[in-house]
Amino acid sequence: MARVLKEQKSDDGRRGDIVRAAAKLFRDKGYDGASMRAIANAVGMQCGSPFYHFASKQDILVAVVEEGLRQGLEKTRAVVNPSLSADAQFKALVRVHLSIILEDGNDFIPVMLYNWRCLDDAHQRRLIATKDEYDAIWQKSIQALHAEGFLKSDPKFARLMVLGAMNFMVTWYKPRRGDNLDLLTNKVVEFFLQQA
Repeated sequence: MARVLKEQKSDDGRRGDIVRAAAKLFRDKGYDGASMRAIANAVGMQCGSPFYHFASKQDILVAVVEEGLRQGLEKTRAVVNPSLSADAQFKALVRVHLSIILEDGNDFIPVMLYNWRCLDDAHQRRLIATKDEYDAIWQKSIQALHAEGFLKSDPKFARLMVLGAMNFMVTWYKPRRGDNLDLLTNKVVEFFLQQA
Protein backbone atom coordinates (compact mmCIF):
# COMPACT_ATOMS: atom_id res chain seq x y z
CA MET A 1 0.00 0.00 0.00
CA ALA A 2 2.80 2.43 0.92
CA ARG A 3 4.49 1.74 -2.41
CA VAL A 4 1.29 2.48 -4.32
CA LEU A 5 0.90 5.79 -2.44
CA LYS A 6 4.54 6.68 -3.12
CA GLU A 7 4.13 5.93 -6.83
CA GLN A 8 0.91 7.99 -6.94
CA LYS A 9 2.67 10.93 -5.29
CA SER A 10 5.55 10.64 -7.77
CA ASP A 11 3.06 10.59 -10.66
CA ASP A 12 1.30 13.68 -9.27
CA GLY A 13 4.67 15.42 -8.97
CA ARG A 14 5.56 14.65 -12.58
CA ARG A 15 2.11 15.72 -13.70
CA GLY A 16 2.56 19.00 -11.83
CA ASP A 17 5.98 19.47 -13.42
CA ILE A 18 4.45 19.00 -16.87
CA VAL A 19 1.65 21.47 -16.13
CA ARG A 20 4.09 24.15 -14.88
CA ALA A 21 6.48 23.66 -17.80
CA ALA A 22 3.62 23.70 -20.30
CA ALA A 23 2.21 26.89 -18.74
CA LYS A 24 5.56 28.63 -19.25
CA LEU A 25 5.86 27.38 -22.83
CA PHE A 26 2.23 28.19 -23.72
CA ARG A 27 2.73 31.69 -22.30
CA ASP A 28 5.99 32.26 -24.19
CA LYS A 29 5.14 30.54 -27.49
CA GLY A 30 1.36 30.18 -27.50
CA TYR A 31 -0.50 26.89 -27.50
CA ASP A 32 0.16 26.20 -31.18
CA GLY A 33 3.83 27.16 -30.91
CA ALA A 34 4.65 24.84 -28.00
CA SER A 35 5.24 21.28 -29.14
CA MET A 36 4.88 18.15 -27.04
CA ARG A 37 8.60 17.59 -27.62
CA ALA A 38 9.37 21.01 -26.09
CA ILE A 39 7.14 20.26 -23.10
CA ALA A 40 8.82 16.89 -22.57
CA ASN A 41 12.30 18.44 -22.91
CA ALA A 42 11.42 21.14 -20.37
CA VAL A 43 10.81 18.48 -17.72
CA GLY A 44 13.61 16.13 -18.79
CA MET A 45 11.34 13.46 -20.27
CA GLN A 46 11.35 11.46 -23.46
CA CYS A 47 9.06 12.93 -26.13
CA GLY A 48 6.21 10.48 -25.57
CA SER A 49 6.41 10.37 -21.78
CA PRO A 50 3.92 13.20 -21.09
CA PHE A 51 1.27 10.97 -22.71
CA TYR A 52 1.58 8.68 -19.68
CA HIS A 53 0.08 11.55 -17.65
CA PHE A 54 -2.12 13.28 -20.26
CA ALA A 55 -4.06 11.89 -23.22
CA SER A 56 -3.30 14.91 -25.42
CA LYS A 57 -1.81 18.39 -25.60
CA GLN A 58 -5.38 19.71 -25.24
CA ASP A 59 -5.61 17.90 -21.88
CA ILE A 60 -2.41 19.64 -20.77
CA LEU A 61 -3.88 23.01 -21.73
CA VAL A 62 -7.03 22.20 -19.77
CA ALA A 63 -4.90 21.30 -16.73
CA VAL A 64 -2.98 24.59 -17.06
CA VAL A 65 -6.19 26.64 -17.26
CA GLU A 66 -7.78 24.68 -14.38
CA GLU A 67 -4.74 25.31 -12.21
CA GLY A 68 -4.80 29.01 -13.04
CA LEU A 69 -8.48 29.32 -12.25
CA ARG A 70 -8.08 27.33 -9.03
CA GLN A 71 -5.15 29.44 -7.83
CA GLY A 72 -6.73 32.70 -8.94
CA LEU A 73 -10.04 31.99 -7.23
CA GLU A 74 -8.34 30.80 -4.04
CA LYS A 75 -6.15 33.92 -3.82
CA THR A 76 -9.07 36.20 -4.67
CA ARG A 77 -11.39 34.65 -2.09
CA ALA A 78 -8.64 35.15 0.51
CA VAL A 79 -8.72 38.97 0.12
CA VAL A 80 -12.51 39.35 0.17
CA ASN A 81 -13.39 41.08 3.43
CA PRO A 82 -16.94 42.37 4.02
CA SER A 83 -15.66 44.84 6.62
CA LEU A 84 -13.54 46.74 4.07
CA SER A 85 -14.79 49.92 2.46
CA ALA A 86 -15.65 49.62 -1.25
CA ASP A 87 -12.46 51.37 -2.36
CA ALA A 88 -10.26 49.32 0.01
CA GLN A 89 -11.85 46.07 -1.22
CA PHE A 90 -11.32 47.15 -4.82
CA LYS A 91 -7.67 47.90 -4.09
CA ALA A 92 -7.19 44.47 -2.49
CA LEU A 93 -8.72 42.79 -5.54
CA VAL A 94 -6.56 44.81 -7.93
CA ARG A 95 -3.44 43.89 -5.96
CA VAL A 96 -4.18 40.18 -5.95
CA HIS A 97 -5.17 40.17 -9.63
CA LEU A 98 -1.94 41.88 -10.64
CA SER A 99 0.04 39.33 -8.63
CA ILE A 100 -1.84 36.49 -10.34
CA ILE A 101 -1.01 37.74 -13.84
CA LEU A 102 2.35 39.51 -13.45
CA GLU A 103 4.46 37.84 -10.76
CA ASP A 104 7.21 35.48 -11.89
CA GLY A 105 6.02 31.91 -12.17
CA ASN A 106 2.36 32.87 -12.51
CA ASP A 107 1.93 31.75 -16.11
CA PHE A 108 -1.44 30.01 -15.72
CA ILE A 109 -3.92 32.89 -16.04
CA PRO A 110 -2.04 34.59 -18.90
CA VAL A 111 -2.20 31.25 -20.73
CA MET A 112 -5.95 31.13 -20.16
CA LEU A 113 -6.41 34.72 -21.33
CA TYR A 114 -4.59 34.28 -24.61
CA ASN A 115 -5.27 30.62 -25.38
CA TRP A 116 -8.92 30.28 -24.29
CA ARG A 117 -10.05 29.79 -27.90
CA CYS A 118 -7.69 26.83 -28.23
CA LEU A 119 -9.86 24.92 -25.74
CA ASP A 120 -12.63 22.87 -27.29
CA ASP A 121 -16.24 23.81 -26.54
CA ALA A 122 -16.80 21.04 -23.99
CA HIS A 123 -13.80 22.15 -21.91
CA GLN A 124 -14.78 25.81 -22.16
CA ARG A 125 -18.27 25.04 -20.87
CA ARG A 126 -16.85 23.03 -17.96
CA LEU A 127 -14.43 25.79 -16.95
CA ILE A 128 -16.87 28.69 -17.29
CA ALA A 129 -18.49 28.01 -13.88
CA THR A 130 -15.19 28.72 -12.09
CA LYS A 131 -14.55 31.74 -14.29
CA ASP A 132 -18.06 33.02 -13.50
CA GLU A 133 -17.41 32.72 -9.76
CA TYR A 134 -14.28 34.85 -10.14
CA ASP A 135 -16.21 37.45 -12.15
CA ALA A 136 -18.99 37.49 -9.52
CA ILE A 137 -16.52 38.52 -6.79
CA TRP A 138 -15.34 41.39 -8.98
CA GLN A 139 -18.88 42.35 -9.93
CA LYS A 140 -19.90 42.67 -6.28
CA SER A 141 -16.89 44.91 -5.61
CA ILE A 142 -17.59 47.11 -8.64
CA GLN A 143 -21.26 47.42 -7.68
CA ALA A 144 -20.21 48.59 -4.20
CA LEU A 145 -17.93 51.20 -5.80
CA HIS A 146 -20.84 52.35 -7.95
CA ALA A 147 -23.22 52.49 -4.97
CA GLU A 148 -20.74 54.60 -2.99
CA GLY A 149 -20.14 57.02 -5.88
CA PHE A 150 -16.61 55.94 -6.78
CA LEU A 151 -17.71 54.90 -10.29
CA LYS A 152 -20.46 56.42 -12.40
CA SER A 153 -20.46 54.00 -15.32
CA ASP A 154 -22.53 50.83 -15.60
CA PRO A 155 -21.05 48.28 -13.12
CA LYS A 156 -20.92 45.40 -15.61
CA PHE A 157 -19.20 47.57 -18.21
CA ALA A 158 -16.80 48.87 -15.54
CA ARG A 159 -15.89 45.30 -14.47
CA LEU A 160 -15.16 44.31 -18.05
CA MET A 161 -13.03 47.42 -18.57
CA VAL A 162 -11.07 47.04 -15.33
CA LEU A 163 -10.30 43.36 -15.84
CA GLY A 164 -9.69 43.81 -19.57
CA ALA A 165 -7.21 46.62 -19.00
CA MET A 166 -5.34 44.73 -16.29
CA ASN A 167 -5.30 41.49 -18.28
CA PHE A 168 -3.82 43.27 -21.28
CA MET A 169 -0.90 44.40 -19.10
CA VAL A 170 0.49 40.90 -19.58
CA THR A 171 1.42 41.93 -23.13
CA TRP A 172 3.21 45.20 -22.36
CA TYR A 173 4.16 45.59 -18.71
CA LYS A 174 7.89 45.34 -18.03
CA PRO A 175 8.97 46.07 -14.45
CA ARG A 176 11.31 49.03 -14.11
CA ARG A 177 13.71 49.73 -11.31
CA GLY A 178 11.73 50.69 -8.22
CA ASP A 179 8.49 49.17 -9.52
CA ASN A 180 6.59 46.80 -7.30
CA LEU A 181 3.06 45.46 -7.15
CA ASP A 182 2.00 47.95 -4.48
CA LEU A 183 3.04 50.92 -6.62
CA LEU A 184 1.40 49.39 -9.68
CA THR A 185 -1.77 48.69 -7.69
CA ASN A 186 -1.93 52.32 -6.57
CA LYS A 187 -1.60 53.49 -10.19
CA VAL A 188 -4.39 51.20 -11.40
CA VAL A 189 -6.73 52.15 -8.56
CA GLU A 190 -6.01 55.84 -9.00
CA PHE A 191 -6.67 55.64 -12.73
CA PHE A 192 -10.03 53.90 -12.42
CA LEU A 193 -11.33 55.69 -9.37
CA GLN A 194 -10.44 59.14 -10.72
CA GLN A 195 -12.75 58.46 -13.64
CA ALA A 196 -15.75 58.88 -11.32
